Amino acid sequence: MALIYIVEDDVNIREIESFALKNSGYTIEDFACAKDFFTRIRDKVPDLVLLDIMLPDEDGLEIVKKLRKKAETRMVPIIMVTAKTSEMDKVKGLDIGADDYLTKPFSVEELLARLRVTQRRLSQMQAENGVQSAVFENGALRIEYAAGCAYLDGEELHLTPIEYKLLCLLSQNAGKVLTHTFITQKIWGSSWENDIASLRVFMATLRKKLEKNGEQTQYIQTHIGVGYRMLKVE
Repeated sequence: MALIYIVEDDVNIREIESFALKNSGYTIEDFACAKDFFTRIRDKVPDLVLLDIMLPDEDGLEIVKKLRKKAETRMVPIIMVTAKTSEMDKVKGLDIGADDYLTKPFSVEELLARLRVTQRRLSQMQAENGVQSAVFENGALRIEYAAGCAYLDGEELHLTPIEYKLLCLLSQNAGKVLTHTFITQKIWGSSWENDIASLRVFMATLRKKLEKNGEQTQYIQTHIGVGYRMLKVE
């Protein structure tokens, strides 16, 4: 069963999470601070991280940034756990690389459901990338699926994990209109299927990064009220 690291300074919450996950067959290691977590992850990388934002020694968002910068932890699924509920807090967490966002208080059933969805979504994306051609090329855009990199005119695009996932999803369905619901379910799961506002934020930042010298090739076309499509560029 999957190895999950729980990073949570609240003893009661940490114990509840550990007990629930162990009873569901997961292997658990828990940490009360970022220092202990980073010491352990250097020795063994987990299958998933359940990460609180408010930690005593380091902000959870900064931890996500560090994990996404390292090759060995870049693709590890991260579910952020927080008491913050605003739309911008959620978007910020996802934009820097979190895979999902769980708001306190939450039930054990919701926690387990989010874990299953995150793992299933990652496995599905890996399988889809495995059957795709190793490289996608469209005009000046090049995506190397195996390496997890995208380039524009030979220069690497510095994408957040969410932006990269969106780009891959659109490229793997180039020419097809993908609905808002389809995209949000593929990227974040069914609990986000009505969160079109967050999707628009990420699409806007992705489009901005597809600009070259201030000019933007229309790789992504908006279908108002429906969704998005990647256009084939000569």
